[in-house]
Amino acid sequence: MFGRTITRQLSPTALRRSLSTTSGSRLKINSDRLLETLHSTCEWGAAHRYGEGPTETGMARLCLTDDDAKVRRWLQDEAEKLGCMVTIDQMGNMFARQQGSLGSPAPMTAMGSHLDTQPRGGRYDGILGVLAALEVLRTMKEHGFRTNYDIGLVNWTNEEGARFPKSMCSSGVWAGAIPVESAWGLTDIFNPAVTLRSELERHGFFGQVACSNDPATGYPLGAHFELHIEQGPILEEAGKSVGVVRGAQGYRWLTITVAGRDAHTGTTPLAARRDPVLAASKMIVASNVVAKKYGALASTGVMKLPRSSSTNTVASDVTFTLDIRHSQDRIVHAVQDESLQAFADIAHEDGKGVSFDWTLDTDSAAVEFDETCIKAVQDAATHLVGADQWMEVTSGAGHDSVYTSRHCPTAMIFVPCKEGVSHHPEEYCSPADCALGTQTLLEAVVNYDRRRE
Repeated sequence: MFGRTITRQLSPTALRRSLSTTSGSRLKINSDRLLETLHSTCEWGAAHRYGEGPTETGMARLCLTDDDAKVRRWLQDEAEKLGCMVTIDQMGNMFARQQGSLGSPAPMTAMGSHLDTQPRGGRYDGILGVLAALEVLRTMKEHGFRTNYDIGLVNWTNEEGARFPKSMCSSGVWAGAIPVESAWGLTDIFNPAVTLRSELERHGFFGQVACSNDPATGYPLGAHFELHIEQGPILEEAGKSVGVVRGAQGYRWLTITVAGRDAHTGTTPLAARRDPVLAASKMIVASNVVAKKYGALASTGVMKLPRSSSTNTVASDVTFTLDIRHSQDRIVHAVQDESLQAFADIAHEDGKGVSFDWTLDTDSAAVEFDETCIKAVQDAATHLVGADQWMEVTSGAGHDSVYTSRHCPTAMIFVPCKEGVSHHPEEYCSPADCALGTQTLLEAVVNYDRRRE
């Protein structure tokens, strides 16, 4: 009688909100199917074997390679088998949409991530998020469960930026942060004759819909949830099962070019040299010192010398990257400014000095995710593992959710990865953690669906 009385007194929206925190979805994902799907699809791009087991390889499935095209076609087929409407936009982003019971024209609640990997990547970064979303849709379909509003998955193109060097590229275009023409014009790091657009066209993934959140021309989203491995050691060290991500730290990527002068190493005194390698090395060390001062991160992942470089010749020039990260944008800017000043001083320290120039390649501001989405994840985690087994975290890495958060409510779910290792062939997330993350994703999107108006 009490329950029926409450039901009569609550509006439909309020009732859905009440149920979302008490009952859960009563659905259970198929963990065996999830893992089989994950590892079988990793046959497209498997590389860098490190053990004897069938799954003990890393991945080299770079964006819009033949292997990436194969897994994309497979994903489209699997989504269509579930009755989803699949739309591909002009950046190759794939949107699979399952209709909700209300028949509402409102944009779908999306579960998104990416299927492309690093050249020496693992089996879980991005991949888990997309295939977990597929498992959620499969579970709902086989149980005859329908959300109120439309729900679906997204595979974002070129998140890694490993082949076409701009990370979170297509979600950035979708968000209006990256001009589509510049994204189309990105060239393959190994073959400058190949562009991102030419590969989209070669594989048939240059869609008809504009890559935009504009309802009139593009593909808007009602919300965006992303399951991802943490890519760090915090959850594992804290003994927590789920990370509820409150936002992502800001970061900037710079390319520094240091110009010197070729010279014979045996006949040119140190005082007469213009040595760009020596200067660049000092600059990298200096950026690390500045970052430590602010409690930030500064990293160099790429250092390039001319092909004509020789053992007994001072190099003519050198280029290196600088990746600066912190949860506060002002700190990122301070580390950049002080590092560049240190570089200017270093340029005059040795011999006859060098010159340097720099470009800002990526500028990703720190973000805070939507409180309603975060609460949906918190409630899901509490329902599944209890309040003491999850913790709030800030993402140290950039993700497509950073860009979606500019235009729709967004949240992320982290699960632990072994020793925090990622962007490495031995990246590993246990079957139990993969399954728990996927179940948390399911419960979170159901919670959010019941709260949508």
